Amino acid sequence: MAPVHRLLPLAQSLGRTRASIQRTTRQQAKHRYSSAAADSASVEPIRGLDLGVAHSKLLLRTVASVRSNPELRALGVSEGETRKMNMCQAINDAMRQALATDDTAVVFGEDVAFGGVFRCSVGLAEEFGRERIFNTPLTEQGIAGFGIGMASMGHTAVAEIQFADYVFPAFDQIVNEAAKYRYRSGAQFDVGGLTFRTPCAAVGHGGLYHSQSPEALFAHVPGLKVVVPRSPVQAKGLLLAAIRDRNPTLVFEPKILYRSAVEQVPVADYELPLSKAEILRPGKDVTVVGYGAQIYALENAVQMVERDMPGVTCELIDLRTVAPYDAETVAQSVMKTGRLVVAHEAPRTMGFAAELAAEMQERCFLRLESPVQRVCGLDVPHPLVFERFYMPCAVRTYEAIKKALVY
Repeated sequence: MAPVHRLLPLAQSLGRTRASIQRTTRQQAKHRYSSAAADSASVEPIRGLDLGVAHSKLLLRTVASVRSNPELRALGVSEGETRKMNMCQAINDAMRQALATDDTAVVFGEDVAFGGVFRCSVGLAEEFGRERIFNTPLTEQGIAGFGIGMASMGHTAVAEIQFADYVFPAFDQIVNEAAKYRYRSGAQFDVGGLTFRTPCAAVGHGGLYHSQSPEALFAHVPGLKVVVPRSPVQAKGLLLAAIRDRNPTLVFEPKILYRSAVEQVPVADYELPLSKAEILRPGKDVTVVGYGAQIYALENAVQMVERDMPGVTCELIDLRTVAPYDAETVAQSVMKTGRLVVAHEAPRTMGFAAELAAEMQERCFLRLESPVQRVCGLDVPHPLVFERFYMPCAVRTYEAIKKALVY
């Protein structure tokens, strides 16, 4: 090894080079964002806005916001008791109610008996017993096959795949067995009581094996339902609906929201409708569609556009269910606005945005004022240190919305 005094000049040189690269990158980013907003009132698109989940106006943070929510009012739970929960706690509450109301319900997966790696099942084994909440071997194919077997015998099986990235060994069981069970038996048998829960999407430090969003792969398969909630209230209602739905269902839970998204959640048992999109912000000029954690980036992008282009309003829609998705709600919005922007974290090529864009082209072609814009993850494995470049952030969505508006 070279003496320390000989390595010091090299270290100093590398330090200067790294600093130079960082300055250049920052300058390029500033130029890129400034160029995108050249015809707007602002130079920096994020100026003057509080961004992110912590400042979202979409979350039901107060009891009053729960009371006034039209969907919860229609379900009859808006006036009841609420409890402050993060998304992890809301999922736990949903499973607790599913277990309490269905003696055939069981929860299983890797490490779920002590609470799971994210603690979504904490306390359930102590409350309902180790026969109903139990660990499995480290085999996703085995977890899926076991769940199919239990569901085929009439049980309600709630299986946890520890990370969505780990679901691929179970792909054959889910796609070739669970999805086709009812069809191949001529509706004599089914596995409708089967639900898979799995944490998905970026978390800031997950890298290529703990950040993937594979929802489009399963949305392609007839016989499966695919759900992606955006918040604690949504997670509880959608998970309960998925568990009780008589079709095999996958619930992809954006893990970055487990503790960052907090709401007042109704304590009562309630189910939110599957395959029904929700219009979060009405607008007249452009339709912006997403699901899961991406909704908050879209909310921020909409705020930027409406700030920088006075008079413009954007209609923000959360699909909630990716398959079968609510094409009718989106189509009605696009027929009104004439423009569509779709965003998701998964890679662009063959992503779900392509399906939605094609469907809207068929339904709304004569009303479209500009090409459908897709804002997606890059066609590369999910990177670690370059995750910020990969993500379809608020600024990239801002640029896409403006492109649709000025076309």
